[in-house]
Amino acid sequence: MSTAPSTTLSSHDLEDLLTIATTAAKQAAEILSGGFRKHPKVFHKGRVDLVTEFDRESERFLREALAPTGISFVGEELGGERATGDRPTWYVDPLDGTTNFAHGHPFFCVSIGLVQNGIARLGVVDAPALGVVWRGLDGRAPERNGVTCSVSDTLSLGDSLLATGFPYDRQTSSDNNFDAFVAIKKKAQAVRRCGSAAMDLCLVADGTYDGYWERKLKPWDIAAGMALVTGAGGRTSTFHDHPCDPAIGHVVATNGRIHGELLAALAAT
Repeated sequence: MSTAPSTTLSSHDLEDLLTIATTAAKQAAEILSGGFRKHPKVFHKGRVDLVTEFDRESERFLREALAPTGISFVGEELGGERATGDRPTWYVDPLDGTTNFAHGHPFFCVSIGLVQNGIARLGVVDAPALGVVWRGLDGRAPERNGVTCSVSDTLSLGDSLLATGFPYDRQTSSDNNFDAFVAIKKKAQAVRRCGSAAMDLCLVADGTYDGYWERKLKPWDIAAGMALVTGAGGRTSTFHDHPCDPAIGHVVATNGRIHGELLAALAAT
């Protein structure tokens, strides 16, 4: 298809782009499946920050698959240029959860998000080892494997199942989320740490998790999932309850009902 990426995307444009992104994510997920639990080559971008040959192969494929849309592309491994003004940008993680993938853990995915004017408009997250695909637009209830889903009805932090993650520089930086994790762990029913920000957000969108928070993220980690959370009736914000642009790099996402309580608990750490 050909879009007009310098103008506001219409609902018809977004529907077409969602179809394109869903197909591209499925094919990229098949690339990942071909290497899962088959001893992929692993390289180190940092002490605990890994990349595999399949991250790179998946991203090369996705760049080619999304190029006909005429929309700027920014990927985790090969970069790209973020569009300015009202021009949209694809933010793509070709393999979110690389450490899991490298160790044979099934919690990994392909994540494709579309952002315009700082707002996550569209998201597709394909988790092939789990056989789950989440997809949707920010103004409409998303789907999990073709079935409409929504956020949970949980009303209190004490009854909540939450998720979080820890930054790659956690061994050297004091801004490592450890204190917040311990504090929230004492207040919530439980906190999970599964190693994929994109999937954590999807699990808020489909009502599995009641909330999620994390710092030091990249837009390709969270753009897709943020669109799904808002479409599912949830809330996303910064830690100070401001609107959350995926480029900011941190996010609090909840079912909306526990949002204020979670923000207050985080502020106290």
